[in-house]
Amino acid sequence: MKSICIILLSFGVSAFIVPLRAQEGKVSIMQCYDWAHDNYPQIRQYGLINRTRDYNLANAGKGWLPQVALNAKVTYQSDVTKLPFDADKFSAIIPGIQIPTLGKDQYQVVAEVNQTIWDGGVIHATKQITKAEAEANREQLESDLYALNQRVNQLYFGCLLQDELLLQNVLLQKELQINIDRIEAMIANGVANQSDLESMQVELLNARQKEIELKASRMAYRQMLGTLVGKPITEDAILETPLMPGSSLPQTINRPELRALDARNQLLEMQDKQITAGIMPRVGAFLQGGYGRPGLNMLEDKFSSFYMAGVRLTWNLGKLYTLKNDRRKLDVNRQMIEVQKDVFLFNTNLQLIQQNTEIRKITDLMRADNDIIRLRTSIKKAAEAKLENGVISVTDLIREINAEDMARQTAAMHKVQQLQSIYDYMYTTN
Repeated sequence: MKSICIILLSFGVSAFIVPLRAQEGKVSIMQCYDWAHDNYPQIRQYGLINRTRDYNLANAGKGWLPQVALNAKVTYQSDVTKLPFDADKFSAIIPGIQIPTLGKDQYQVVAEVNQTIWDGGVIHATKQITKAEAEANREQLESDLYALNQRVNQLYFGCLLQDELLLQNVLLQKELQINIDRIEAMIANGVANQSDLESMQVELLNARQKEIELKASRMAYRQMLGTLVGKPITEDAILETPLMPGSSLPQTINRPELRALDARNQLLEMQDKQITAGIMPRVGAFLQGGYGRPGLNMLEDKFSSFYMAGVRLTWNLGKLYTLKNDRRKLDVNRQMIEVQKDVFLFNTNLQLIQQNTEIRKITDLMRADNDIIRLRTSIKKAAEAKLENGVISVTDLIREINAEDMARQTAAMHKVQQLQSIYDYMYTTN
């Protein structure tokens, strides 16, 4: 296992301190993005949004279907329609003619069928608003889910960092064991004492304790990442080190939050068209059929059936009173969306400046890492030679071994931090 770790380190590859199986159990950060989206409970809202849109579109389309209404009434009137002369005298003049008198109790059942011919564009505007609302909800949901990428970054690179630190810990233990063997040989030759050996053994025990802490932290990161993506991230799984971008980092901000704001603007445009349609006249055909006493012939005081058909024009001019204010409210909402967009871009640009600075800082620090490791290794080797010659104490050698280990840990952290900073930048710009 130790030889495998040394080979992997020489090629700059992050690996787990577990038996590896080629091409099996590999996980990439892009896969984690997709898995996190699919696993997050909020993803089910996509289906709900589509179903709501389909129901609303179907309901709006039914506005073109004939609308049927049924009315029934029974009334008692204080007076009824009468002819403007004395019916008895008229009957006396012209024998055989009876002038009927309507009853004060009247009955009527009427069924009416209305068919819209032109609605001023209300149904079309309603459909457009339904589609715009669904699109705005989808874009907002996409914006909410996009935040998962940032959480994936934190956990994924946290896992990589723990792997790197574990790898360095294995190398430190190997280094300490080599020096323990060296000191045991020196004790056998009478040039070292038992306390020197115990000092080095204490450092090895400290390193093993650190290994326990790192493994626990590594397992915790893997469990959290597995819970987020809905996949078991086992100890055998190999987290691939993300590739560095091949070109310069993007400068254009293309976040889903901006698309969500644009979708809301589009919804306001559809609402403006609905306001226009609301003040237009409506034309429709109707057919009435009924049965009652009296019927259409008011002079017949008996039950009879009747019907009526025609074309009706209606125009509600009352909406003109609120037309200007309705449009002003839409203008205010547009301005609010523009303010939100400006605030988002302002804050995002500030964040990009900060992230750019962080990337440059880590990159500059990394330029010296290899030189520091090389010099620390040289100093440690010199200290080992001095120890064998009795020039320095074991304590001095331990200090140099720990200094070299710290330099390697720092270099490993810088490598992971640089990658995470770049991917955080890419998340910010999308």
